Amino acid sequence: MMKKAVQVTNERYRLDYHISTPAGWLNDPNGFSYFKGYYHIFYQYHPYSAEWGPMHWGHYRSKDLVHWEELPIALFPDSEPDCDGCYSGSAIEKDGHLFLIYTGNRYCDNKHEQFCQTQNVAFSEDGVHFKKYDHNPVIESAPVDNSEHFRDPKVWRHNDKFYLVIGSQSKEGLGRVLTYQSNDLYHWQYLGPIAEATNVAEEGYMWECPDLFSLNGKDILLCSPQGIKSAGKKYLNCHQTGYFVGQMDYQNNRFEHGCFTELDHGHDFYAAQTMRTPDNRQILFGWMDMWHSNFPEQADGWSGALTLPRELKLKDNRLLMTPVEELIALRQKKEVDQKLAVENEQINVSDAQHVELLLNFSLENWEGKQIVFTLKESMGNILTLTFNSATNEVVIKRSDKEPNDAKRFGQVNTSDELKLRIFIDTSSVEFFINDGELVFSERYYTEHEPRIVLTADKPVMTQITAYNLSK
Repeated sequence: MMKKAVQVTNERYRLDYHISTPAGWLNDPNGFSYFKGYYHIFYQYHPYSAEWGPMHWGHYRSKDLVHWEELPIALFPDSEPDCDGCYSGSAIEKDGHLFLIYTGNRYCDNKHEQFCQTQNVAFSEDGVHFKKYDHNPVIESAPVDNSEHFRDPKVWRHNDKFYLVIGSQSKEGLGRVLTYQSNDLYHWQYLGPIAEATNVAEEGYMWECPDLFSLNGKDILLCSPQGIKSAGKKYLNCHQTGYFVGQMDYQNNRFEHGCFTELDHGHDFYAAQTMRTPDNRQILFGWMDMWHSNFPEQADGWSGALTLPRELKLKDNRLLMTPVEELIALRQKKEVDQKLAVENEQINVSDAQHVELLLNFSLENWEGKQIVFTLKESMGNILTLTFNSATNEVVIKRSDKEPNDAKRFGQVNTSDELKLRIFIDTSSVEFFINDGELVFSERYYTEHEPRIVLTADKPVMTQITAYNLSK
């Protein structure tokens, strides 16, 4: 008997211009790629409930990174290697076909405590309908010095060969990234680890969702470590997503790198994946939620969303993230365009839940210390973003979180201006600060029309621009 897909029962939190599940559960973005004129994004999907379950691959495509078309489920957990889930992976074009390389998960006991993870291939000629390779798995087991945690392959080409990185864990319980090489995507040679945690507390016990790419002559290893201990105002989420900047030595299979840096400082960002566009930009999607969070939308038959697509740039060994330029197509009407001295100002727009705000605060000769952006409802603040000019610290505070989890922190460089570009959707806010120098991704939940308020301890000259948005 076929299972029945869950249905959305209430639209109150449904996002308008973000990718989210049609119903059911969504987590990690997968298979981000460009094939035959379309951008493709897949995602970890459970269509039969709003909770995590045996993973499928949901699928959208777009010609412009803005307007997305839902396609049929690409992968079902219906073969022996992936009978308990088609876990995360990536995609690449070869010989006129789109290849998906993904982790198959199979449990070895009734309690789901023991499992086997393998790497598998599926392919498509039209980018819509996929066939699994008859001889899966293409990588049958983890190396002997690895634990059973062995997943999330990310594939790319280098010097006419295919490479992939896999997130894993050593037998000693340290997170690490492994590399493999292939001529045809079916037969893979193990090369060894390229990077490994030095200790669990500082770098984690498992590195998920690795991604290796180049920007400005540097190589960047993006990954999502699990198990990093919080350290003051850093590493406050359940799990982290960040990057190492370094140099990949293909001849000796080694990635020499600096320290781990968090990529997004918000409560809701994990499992990011990138791709190189035809015009040579490195674009990223992330899961705009976090493990072990409350998911209020589950009561309505769905859970999970992806961030807006973001362009990555490397400056002074630091990754900057900005919304892709195509997103200006969301702008329907310019509702506010004014310059004034802000002290306590409400920004009046027709729809405060579907709006893009551009706020440019002039700090030159400003004698104040604090600027606050607040999203409010009748019961109080939903969230606040506070900038401290004495320390250059930016703090997000969420009212729906427990006090010890309510705040997230970030730092900007000293400047004569503070620039905020803010995208508000029905139940999400993304803050891009000083051209992507600092980013916060947040979910929020209200059934009431919020108000947008700017305050400062001393008047600050501010250019305010607001656009109504719709997909």
